[in-house]
Amino acid sequence: MSWWYSNGLLGRIRMMMSRLRSSSDFFSVGLLLSTLFSPFKQISAEGSGGSLADYIRRFFDKLLSRIIGSIVRSFMIVFGLIVMFLQIIFGTIILVSWLIIPFLLIIGIIVAIIGWVPRWT
Repeated sequence: MSWWYSNGLLGRIRMMMSRLRSSSDFFSVGLLLSTLFSPFKQISAEGSGGSLADYIRRFFDKLLSRIIGSIVRSFMIVFGLIVMFLQIIFGTIILVSWLIIPFLLIIGIIVAIIGWVPRWT
């Protein structure tokens, strides 16, 4: 036998962790970090041999591709981390609210017995 409230709290924690894993998978933060300086797209950087000018052009094409790739991946990593941070903040607020709700009932009963009424003026 178990108390339903503790099962609900564990369920909320599991949901929060599942959302974080899902966001991490959606934004592929780990994969983006491991390929941060990989070339983004190589349209004309293929080939080998040729003149010195061809070699220099391929080198700068690859360099530009890596710079663009790292910028795009960095933005995606930062955006993914912001989303995950917001999920942690809101998930924590929900968990704390879940813990406080039963005490609000007790406080409400005590306030009703005392006869306290808030003044809105």
